[in-house]
Amino acid sequence: METNSHTYNGIFIGHSASLILASLNIVSFPSKMIEFLIPLTIFITAVWNTLNKKDDATRLTTIIKYSAALIFGLIHGLGFTNYLKGLLNAEDSLFMPLLGFNLGIEVGQIMIVGAILLVSTIFIGGFKVKRREWSLILSGAGIGVSLILMIERWPG
Repeated sequence: METNSHTYNGIFIGHSASLILASLNIVSFPSKMIEFLIPLTIFITAVWNTLNKKDDATRLTTIIKYSAALIFGLIHGLGFTNYLKGLLNAEDSLFMPLLGFNLGIEVGQIMIVGAILLVSTIFIGGFKVKRREWSLILSGAGIGVSLILMIERWPG
C-alpha cells in the first residue's frame, strides 16, 4: 500500500493508540506474537503493492488502505511498548515520556520515508526507472526481508 496522507494518518493513530493503551496496561499481547505480526504486515503491504497494478482511488480501496494502515499501526505500536514501558518505570508522569517517545517514532518514520522518496526520485527521475518497476523492486525487497523475519519469529 503506497504511502499517502490517509495511510500515514492511520499509522500515526494506530501507533499512538496502541502506545497509550499498552502503557496504561489496558491491552497486552504476547511479544512473540507481535514480533511475528510486524513482518507479516510488511509482507502484506509488499504483496498488495505487487498485485496492485494501478493506484485505484475508489472509496472502497481508500477504506481498505486506511483500515489496514490503522491495524498495522496498532501492531507496530505494540512492538515499541516494551521499550517504552522500560522508560516509564523511572517516571512519575506518563504524559511527557509518552508524547516524546511517540513524536520520536513519527519523526523517525518521516526521515525514513523522506530517504526512500529521495532515492526513489533519483532512480525514477534521474535514471528513468519506471515507477511501476521501482515499486516492484522495493516491494520485492520487502517481501524477501519480511519472509526471513517471519520464519525467524514464527510463533511456536
